[in-house]
Amino acid sequence: MTSPAEEPPARWTGLPSWLLTQTAGHAHRLVSDGFSSAGARGYHYRLLATLDEFGPASQAALGRRSGIHLSDMVATINELADREQVERAPDPADRRRNIISLTAEGGRQLRRLEKRLAETQDELLEPLSAEERRRLTGLLARLLDHHDRRIGAAREP
Repeated sequence: MTSPAEEPPARWTGLPSWLLTQTAGHAHRLVSDGFSSAGARGYHYRLLATLDEFGPASQAALGRRSGIHLSDMVATINELADREQVERAPDPADRRRNIISLTAEGGRQLRRLEKRLAETQDELLEPLSAEERRRLTGLLARLLDHHDRRIGAAREP
């Protein structure tokens, strides 16, 4: 608990942007700690989940689908390949390119990470009822969709 001298000014603590930012910081910490306890990072989960949902793909396609920048993608694939969670194979259509596939061990790790992720979601949303969680998730998805569409529209010629 903070003393009155340490409390931030009330003029911004009620702003939705401030509340979202502060909550996002807690969410990031909880998720990072959960993944770390399973010997992983967020990029590992994103890559494994993308492979599980969409199947084998090139590094470039995985980067676009997972939102992982290409410079980080190579390191992430290297880490997962060293753990035998993904496999690289030359693309038969273009031997200069690799196709990345999920291994059985990668699937098991993904399930472990999903369990940790569910636990962290419960911890983050602990004070909310099931209905409040659904409502919050729906509202956040709506906000994100709105702003993603605005950015997308601004980028179109």
